[in-house]
Amino acid sequence: MKKFRCLYIPIGVPTFHLESAQEVFEASVKTLKKIDASIVVPDTMLLTLNDVRTFIQDEHPTLIIVQNVTFAHSAYVTEILNHLDAPMVLWTPKEPVINGTRLRLNALTGAFSAGFAHKAMRNDDLHYVYGSADDDAVIENLSTVVHAAKIKASLHGLNLAMVGHTPPGFGFGRALDLDMASVFGVNLVAIESRELMEKAKSYTEADLKEENDSAHNRMVDLHKTNDKNRVDFIRLYKAYKDYCQNNNVKALASRCWPDYFDTYGTPVCGVLGMLNDENVAAACEADAYGALSMVIGQSLSEKPTYLGDPVSMDQEENTLTFWHCGTSACSLAHPKTGATVGVHPNRKIGPTMEFGLKAEAKATVFRVGRKPDGSFRFFVASGAILDKPQQFFGTSLVFKPETAVEPLVSNLVKDGWEPHYAVIYGDVKATLKALAALLSVDVVEY
Repeated sequence: MKKFRCLYIPIGVPTFHLESAQEVFEASVKTLKKIDASIVVPDTMLLTLNDVRTFIQDEHPTLIIVQNVTFAHSAYVTEILNHLDAPMVLWTPKEPVINGTRLRLNALTGAFSAGFAHKAMRNDDLHYVYGSADDDAVIENLSTVVHAAKIKASLHGLNLAMVGHTPPGFGFGRALDLDMASVFGVNLVAIESRELMEKAKSYTEADLKEENDSAHNRMVDLHKTNDKNRVDFIRLYKAYKDYCQNNNVKALASRCWPDYFDTYGTPVCGVLGMLNDENVAAACEADAYGALSMVIGQSLSEKPTYLGDPVSMDQEENTLTFWHCGTSACSLAHPKTGATVGVHPNRKIGPTMEFGLKAEAKATVFRVGRKPDGSFRFFVASGAILDKPQQFFGTSLVFKPETAVEPLVSNLVKDGWEPHYAVIYGDVKATLKALAALLSVDVVEY
């Protein structure tokens, strides 16, 4: 993973009111250090082109925050963009005094010069912030883009594993390694499901103690699963866990049906649920972009995410039910039931997860989508996860969006969105939108 490094670059010229500029500089440094102590700041304002060159000459940041502490013409930002290949935030402080006398900073005119240069030299989005360092909206805005830049850096070099291939008719989840690398910086690695099945069968009973204890501690009524399927599940859980640890895999998209029912005899659903609780974002049906959506959501919320199909809409209640046939992180189970275990609703083989998910007042539905032309887009929607019981066999949650559910669903269907969505515990929509801008990916909201 790429190390996050952010530079604060305060530019200006010495012909304006430097006492006011110094106050802006000091207040801005204080705010930025509160947002993230690792942000690199200069000792003084950069009031000449040579000052700028000296400060940035050996730097390779992942984000730059350029601020006009006074007016500065476009050569300043031209110099910065010529030397630093990183997304740029442009921050303009307010004019400190308006009393019919001297214009002290003229920072806003400097912002126009900076924006002009950025538009001429770059194709990516410019993130713009206007306001003083003690303004709550400014602090929130800067915090959001810094957080998004950290997530972008964390994706760079992340290993996402494909276990087997997508089933027929499920090509929406099939990924190309070059697409993953070029847009998100993610490494796509692969292993056949057969290899993990064979590895699972090779373990002795003594090899399984840690995984056996962990599964029984987190899953309710696992002991009621018949002996063969229970042991085979533990074997498979260890095989997946070892593979992820040995290969530094942080996200995984696994083939499930029909292989694990017909060939192995035990479903992989519970294994994926266990991995999601262990900071490995694990998607079923070999949905690589579903796994990518999950790992982004997990990084933002610092909690497991849920991947589900939208299966039922209630217009009167304004809700949408997300469901899947037996996988969810145990920690997301409703506290009244815990992570109960059952059998697959269609194949009648266990163990699979069987519960409704816990409620959350602020949640986000998210999908990394792929357009027919191969480019990417983000779908984001804010809302709440209601306190509802299990809706169908398998795992489920009931989501109440902030917007009207019927046009939302209609637009998703008509615009060709995929049938899997990551449901994130927490309102992270603003950070997802900032991340999309940093990745030059379109954002869609309905």
